[in-house]
Amino acid sequence: MAVSALAAARRVVVKVGSSLVTNEGKGLDHAALARWAEQIVQLVESGKQVVLVSSGAIAEGLQRLGWSKRPKALNELQAAAAVGQMGLVQAYESIFRQHGLHAAQVLLTHEDLADRTRYLNARTTLLTLLDLRVVPVINENDTVSTDEIKLGDNDTLGALVTNLIEADCLIILTDQKGLYTADPRKHPDAQFVHEARAGDPELERMAGGAGSNVGTGGMLTKILAAKRAARSGAHTLIAWGREENVLLRMAQGELVGTQLIAQEATLAARKQWMADHLQMRGRLILDDGAAKALAAGGKSLLPVGVKAVEGEFERGEVIACVNHEGHEIARGLVNYSATEARRIAGKSTSEIESLLGYVDEPELIHRDNLVRL
Repeated sequence: MAVSALAAARRVVVKVGSSLVTNEGKGLDHAALARWAEQIVQLVESGKQVVLVSSGAIAEGLQRLGWSKRPKALNELQAAAAVGQMGLVQAYESIFRQHGLHAAQVLLTHEDLADRTRYLNARTTLLTLLDLRVVPVINENDTVSTDEIKLGDNDTLGALVTNLIEADCLIILTDQKGLYTADPRKHPDAQFVHEARAGDPELERMAGGAGSNVGTGGMLTKILAAKRAARSGAHTLIAWGREENVLLRMAQGELVGTQLIAQEATLAARKQWMADHLQMRGRLILDDGAAKALAAGGKSLLPVGVKAVEGEFERGEVIACVNHEGHEIARGLVNYSATEARRIAGKSTSEIESLLGYVDEPELIHRDNLVRL
């Protein structure tokens, strides 16, 4: 029988969803928060480092403000997040303090993780907190997030943090027992998936849409989060958050819920950072030859292989490389701005100087700064 990946893990990210934290939107469920916190305390005492990614700020804010429905206006959502974040952090700090541990609040946006310097600063801060036996409580910075810098959901955030700190395991606690071959609410004959390979395309086919009116994530976001976490070698466990002693049983080796095993070769740290970009400022449309060369790996992208340039970007930004069907096959740090790239697209390397008046690099993207997807 399979053994839970948490048993051997030293560094762990635990993500708890809105419907669990807020008891389906009825304000913070302090009893449930206490149960998870007590289990995390025991994990820390056993020598594990634990980061907690917790949803619930907006839902708690709605309850505190007396709003019965989640507003659609961004400014109202951000106001609810600001109010609710206070309650969420107060609750966790109070609970952990009772057990002799400190909690730390860390709010992130995609902009924080897309900028290399801020990414490294966030990593250093989190690793320092873990070394101090502090439990970082992470949430998206909804108070300032806009569509341009939004991460979107905390399943994705959990995976990004997993990669950021090179955790061994991502645990997603949700209101479902785990993954089924189909939605069990609609298909009574659906089979439970105990273990599978993270990134298996069949998992995405099986996963349904969002099932809660409180949070923003469904089972599909969890499948995609596991696929993302696997890039840094982390396994993912998806389980019902109200299962008795769910974290402690996993730590003892019991396989609770669905386990998605990482089987990909772990990306180098800088390439992992590039792969984790959710939003990019531009795309290079490649011809068939360049697309095949990048897909095979080990090749730089030369201007001659580019058919078109989309978006506006500067030298050194991460941009996408797509085939003629629009499928992203790679991404990397570009050596030229969008304006320059348009002038040299489709041209040979020997023509760059005559077209631009100078040559920064012979490649649009060097193979060392390129990651295949």
